[in-house]
Order: sequence, then C-alpha cells, then structure tokens
Amino acid sequence: MALCALAALSAAPASAGVAERLDRALRGSGVAWSAQSVWAMNLETGKVVFTRNPGRPLRPASNEKLTVSVAALEKLGPGYRIPTRVYGEGRLDGTVWRGRLVLKGFGDPTLRRGDLDALAQAIRKGGIRSVTGGVRGDESHFDARRTAPGWKASYYKLECPPLTALIVDRGRVAGRTVDGPALAAARAFRKALLAAGVRVGGRAGLGRLKAGASELVTTLSPPVSRIVRSMNRPSDNFYAEMLVKQLGRVRRGAGTTAAGTKVVRNVLRSRGVPMAGLRIADGSGLSELDRLTARAVGRLLLSAWRDKAIASHLFLSLPVAGVNGTLEDRMRRAPAYGRVRAKTGTTNNASALSGFARTKWVFSILQNGWPVPWLSARKSQDRFAQVLAGS
Repeated sequence: MALCALAALSAAPASAGVAERLDRALRGSGVAWSAQSVWAMNLETGKVVFTRNPGRPLRPASNEKLTVSVAALEKLGPGYRIPTRVYGEGRLDGTVWRGRLVLKGFGDPTLRRGDLDALAQAIRKGGIRSVTGGVRGDESHFDARRTAPGWKASYYKLECPPLTALIVDRGRVAGRTVDGPALAAARAFRKALLAAGVRVGGRAGLGRLKAGASELVTTLSPPVSRIVRSMNRPSDNFYAEMLVKQLGRVRRGAGTTAAGTKVVRNVLRSRGVPMAGLRIADGSGLSELDRLTARAVGRLLLSAWRDKAIASHLFLSLPVAGVNGTLEDRMRRAPAYGRVRAKTGTTNNASALSGFARTKWVFSILQNGWPVPWLSARKSQDRFAQVLAGS
C-alpha cells in the first residue's frame, strides 16, 4: 500500500508538468479561450492529461475528414475498390456491336483518362471493332446535387469539383473544370474508343443504363485505404465528399450526402464517441453547419487506434510533421519532426489539428474565430504537439 501511494505521488508532478506546459503552449494563439476545444490523452495509461472546453461544439474545418476516414475504412473496408463499367445495350454481331455503349460511373474520384484508354483497349481486345450507336454516360449512382449543404457559393469548383458518380480527371477539360463532368467523361471515352481503333457511329451523350444491358469491361479504383491516404495528406475535399456519397449508396442505398452523413454518425455512435453537439453536414468540413468537439475527435481517434482492422490505415494516412502533406512545412524540428501524425484543418473561421504524437499521445485541438487568426493559431497547435512529442 505504501509503495502504491509513493508511486502515485511521484507520477503526479510529471503529469501536472505536462498539463502546465500544454496550457502555456496554447497561450498567444490569438483565439479566445471560449472558442477553443482541446483534449489530450496518454495512450499508454489511458489518462486524459489535458482538456479545455472538451465538449464545446466548434467548426472543425478539415478535421471533419477524420470522421469520413474511419467510417469509410470500417463500412467500405480498406480493400474496397470502386468500379467504373462499360455496358453494351444491343447485341454483338461478329465484330460489330449493334447498339450503344454506356459508361457507368459508381463514384470513383480517382478516375483518369488513362483508365478510359484502358477500357477502350479492352473493348477492342474483346473483339469489338465498331459500334453502330453512340456512347452514353450514366451518373445515376449518385444524386444530381453538385455541392454539399452549408457551402459558400464560391466553394463550387474552387474548393471542390462538381460531385457526380461519373467524373474523369476531376472534371478538368482543356484547363478548366466543367459543369457537366459526366458528359465530358462520355465524350472522352468516345475519343478513347476511336484512338483504340473502334469505330463509333453515334455521338456521346447522357443516359441511364437500360435493364438487360451486358457488362463488357470494368476498371477499379485504388483500394479505399489509398483513397483515404490521398484524401488526408493533402486534405482533398473532393475525395471526402465522394466517399460520403459512396457510404450513403453502399450502406443505405442512396448516393446522397444526407445518407452518407447518417452512416458517419452511426459509426461514431457505435464507437462510443460523445455525440452531444455534433453536426455532420458534409465530408470535407467546408460546411458552415459542421460541428465537432475535441473530446469527440479524440475519442474517435482512440477507437480507431484500438481497432486492428483499420488502425494502421488511418495512422499512415495522416500527414507527418515536417515531412509530407499539409504538415510538410510545419514542426520541422525535433521532437515533433517526423514523430507527429495529425490532420490539419483551415477555413477562414476555423483552425484545427488532431492526431498522434509518437505512439504515446492522442490529441485534438479545435479553434474558431471570426475570422480565425490562422497563423498564431497554427503556431499554438505546433507548440502543443511539440510538448507531447517530447514528453
């Protein structure tokens, strides 16, 4: 009994010292204390070592993508691949397809023109030398809404391409983002067929796949684990929103942001994340309606850390301090350099940093302002992470 008491007394000053240094790190952020939500836990002991308004709902900016990451890894699976398929409506007569081809998208945000070239080559290798009809693009796997709730009008195209189940090269054509990515994809596929030596009698357009069509060829996206990494490291808004719609379609039968965010909320709830005050309106964190708390983000990260099925995929998806992604130019000195993996978040009214310091600490910092002083806010977040990395 005496030894236990002595151990507790000797540990108390060290723990208190960390909390005091974390408190000092946040000073000078330029953010009102009432507009900060902060939480940090020791992964080895399970002890929460620092909090400041941990249950206060604030705008999370791109820390919202952490919720999508966990939901996608859990509900779709790290190895899940998103298809893009070519169907034939009609029949094959020797080397002639009598009818039209349909390029149907299933929400692959990574689809490139090189993939269309490969599909066209596969059509030719399959024995088709000409198509009497045209090419149609089918984007019906998702709804027709091109943005998410709560977005500023300026976010369309500037912060995220149009959301659709069929989009190639993020909707870029001749150096600009088009309003009709699915039609652009159908046109690009027709060109790819011609380049592959397949004659196409009709033009490119849009249309829904008819019942009884024959599946001809398919291309698959990289696995979800890689898509999540490509989302988190550069903080890609488009990938986040497309994953949300994918979750809605696969898990609830509706390719909508609303259905997808329901899946995300259910995942958080099932993982024991405190839901009080949380509002998840989109996947990217661009929405003015989004609200998270530092305790919720921290508990979500903790649950993922303890989940062997997704832990490594989430951890490796996060930017590394001073090395890559959105942290490449931050914390470029020890002890945080190379030892902090965390998701950043920045809008004009929110700044955030949440993740891991070494494999010892998990933390979340959400800071809001109108506007937020992002430079001083980031510096305070970096000081906070430096303290944890060196403790």
